[in-house]
Amino acid sequence: MLGPLGWGFADLLLIHSIQKEHTVSVDSQTFNQRFDQYGQWRAEFSSELQEFSDWLESKGLRNNATMERLARLQAQAANDKITVAFVAEYSRGKSEMINALFFSSYGRRIMPASAGRTTMCPTELTWDDAHPPGVRLLPIETRKLSASLADWKLKPSSWLNVPFDPHSGDSVAQALEQVTQTTQVDQEEARRLGFWSDENEDDNPPVNASGILEVPKWRHALINFPHPLLKKGMVILDTPGLNAIGAEPELTVSLLPQAQAVLFILGAETGVTRSDRQIWQEHLARHVDSVGLRLVVLNKIDVLWDELTSKQEQEEQIKRQRQSVAETLGVPTSHVLAVSAQKALVAKINKDEKLLRDSAIRRLEWVLVDTLLGQRHLILNRALMRGLTDIRAEARQLLHVRLRDLTEQIQELTSLQGKNSSARRSIRMRIARERKEFDSSVNKILGLRAAQNKLLNQAFNQLSAKTIKSELNALSGELQGKMLTLGFQKRFMETFSNLREVLESSQEIANQMQRVLVDSYNSLNTEFGFALQPPEEVDLRQFALDLEKIAEGNKHHFSITNVLKLSSTEFSERLVSAISMRLRSVFEAASNELELWNKASTAQLDVQLKERRHSFINRSETAERIEQADLDLTERLQELQDDTANLKEIALQLHDRAERLELSLHSITRSMDLGSSATAAASA
Repeated sequence: MLGPLGWGFADLLLIHSIQKEHTVSVDSQTFNQRFDQYGQWRAEFSSELQEFSDWLESKGLRNNATMERLARLQAQAANDKITVAFVAEYSRGKSEMINALFFSSYGRRIMPASAGRTTMCPTELTWDDAHPPGVRLLPIETRKLSASLADWKLKPSSWLNVPFDPHSGDSVAQALEQVTQTTQVDQEEARRLGFWSDENEDDNPPVNASGILEVPKWRHALINFPHPLLKKGMVILDTPGLNAIGAEPELTVSLLPQAQAVLFILGAETGVTRSDRQIWQEHLARHVDSVGLRLVVLNKIDVLWDELTSKQEQEEQIKRQRQSVAETLGVPTSHVLAVSAQKALVAKINKDEKLLRDSAIRRLEWVLVDTLLGQRHLILNRALMRGLTDIRAEARQLLHVRLRDLTEQIQELTSLQGKNSSARRSIRMRIARERKEFDSSVNKILGLRAAQNKLLNQAFNQLSAKTIKSELNALSGELQGKMLTLGFQKRFMETFSNLREVLESSQEIANQMQRVLVDSYNSLNTEFGFALQPPEEVDLRQFALDLEKIAEGNKHHFSITNVLKLSSTEFSERLVSAISMRLRSVFEAASNELELWNKASTAQLDVQLKERRHSFINRSETAERIEQADLDLTERLQELQDDTANLKEIALQLHDRAERLELSLHSITRSMDLGSSATAAASA
């Protein structure tokens, strides 16, 4: 359920808690501690899932489809990322807020936060153990080429590497100073790089007497830092300035819309400036329906502290400023927080409880804890629970098949008690006939697989990168060398309409695959005694919603107001490339969903084929040995009954182990609820 501006219901629950005063000690649980707890739970659950996988393997209950499901669940649990993006114009205190929220334990500033312009290029803080600690910097000149940031990330030789010692705050801070570097270019080069606009001259950098101006030296920075939060899956994105955001389509097409939390930072003393409003309207407001938390943060409230005004007067002034900002940006007042990042950092380093309380940083931390982590946990929890339920059902079905076969064997052998050798020979001959009939089912199964693979390949071909490339090449071809017309945005939307038709066509193929499986499984069950469960339909329509969001979030790039930017070949190519990368992720996700559904739907057929063959072999050998008086009938019946009891015990163990995993999933829910309760108690 979505509230105003598409905010989730969980966000609306924050209204009363944000507006109340909070009193809490410096040692209270922070966002860092709660995120660490969340990361620890994910690691422990991943380990428990591996133990469950090993147990399934030891009991012969793990097939290829189950292994793939387990691998995906482990990857989700272990590699879940939470991106927190900080967006603002220059000198709003983004870097200081990052220091205050995440890095105060170093006892000093880590992100550069001196007066004036600091972080000059978009910066990602993350941890990847495939790379050593350090800063990787992409030269600004790469903007003149069409490759996207995602493409450049696959070309490590194109980046400048600046290593640092993660155990030395000085070493880290010195390396991070690189992101503040600038370079001097002339006006034409600045235009090509996206830092000069003939349309909005007031936003252009100052030009000296020689016609030279300063622009960022780096296009993008990747900071690989083994901080506990980053190692547990947090990604911090620092996006400085209107020009840096507007000139890098991948930020607005992909990184910002998909961030789980976006903090839009303003100056408390200035409120919403013209460039602030432009950032909000052009790059953030259209993405308020994205999955995640969107907050406006008024920073530097300490500039409003005045010895000549009372505490109450200061609070009233901040309240009016929050209301004014909310009205200007069109958001609820409850989504505008007022803090002092600089005072918060000082308070945390000096253990100054009063200053920490005055800084109001705890309110922001509580919102991030209760809403961001709570929402992310629910999404991950539901995905893991669905996967676990499917794996449990597949294992139970396999146990059911085995128990059915054992029961049939027991009934068969029981019927032989007291019978003569002729009757026993008759049983053996009947088993041989059944096996021959069963073997004849293989041809039908082979035909089913051929038909399914043909349909699956058709869907894969439609959902391939080639389809996206073809559509976007046609779109790009109409853009190149032409001035934008009023009808071009319509052409852009037609491209997405075509892609939605591709998804719909793929859905129809998937429905056809499901109908074929239902008919075939019913036939195999009736004719050959299988116990196959017809699969539910796979739903690819969910990915059409992703296409809709991408289209609505980016159609403004192709409007008449963006004509000058689009007239730049470099910008238009980067824009199309960024959209292409986003579309590829959607189509790849749809392909993966269809592939996993197909594997899971047909895996039971492979399992039951194997089980039935094994059963026929055992029955034939048993009947032959009994006929030849080489095996005691009573002893064999006892063995089968023991096997039956063992399978029933395994079924109980399966139930208990799956229940423990589900309890583990619920345990973090209870923990998060307790945290929310603690926050509410502190509010009271």
